[in-house]
Amino acid sequence: MRNGPSRFSMILRPRHLAVVLGACWTLPNTLLGLLAGALCIPWGARPEWRQDDYALAFRRMPWPGRGGGALTLGNVILYTGDALDVPCLTYAHRAGHGTEPCISLADHERAHVYQYMALGPLFLPLYAVCGGVSARNRFERAADRYALQRRGWWPWQHAPTKADNARSG
Repeated sequence: MRNGPSRFSMILRPRHLAVVLGACWTLPNTLLGLLAGALCIPWGARPEWRQDDYALAFRRMPWPGRGGGALTLGNVILYTGDALDVPCLTYAHRAGHGTEPCISLADHERAHVYQYMALGPLFLPLYAVCGGVSARNRFERAADRYALQRRGWWPWQHAPTKADNARSG
């Protein structure tokens, strides 16, 4: 006789159920990421499961141009380095919109995984409509916010007011 909850009952917990449903919802995006990662294995890409990120990550992706980049497609993170847990600059900082502390690339990409799991196949068209890869894109600003504060990954979250900051500070 086993003690404790069964694996099936663990999946039925609200958080786990949300992760499973989100992974199913974004499966088309995940398949694109898996294809890109698998195609790059002969050129040095190496997969690793990142449980905290709910993602399969491919490190050492051969990227044209400058190194240090990452791209998330569903539950797949593609990145050029040997490690994802490295500091990086926010989009706003790089664009000269202010001085912000470095963030974790892993945290930034985890926010995109959450965004994909919430929006599924709608993510890529919405991301493109919001400006693509730029400091103005609300998806990138939300991912940077999440990496800075460990909350706030939703792209349409209202900006905190001074009153909100006073209550939480």
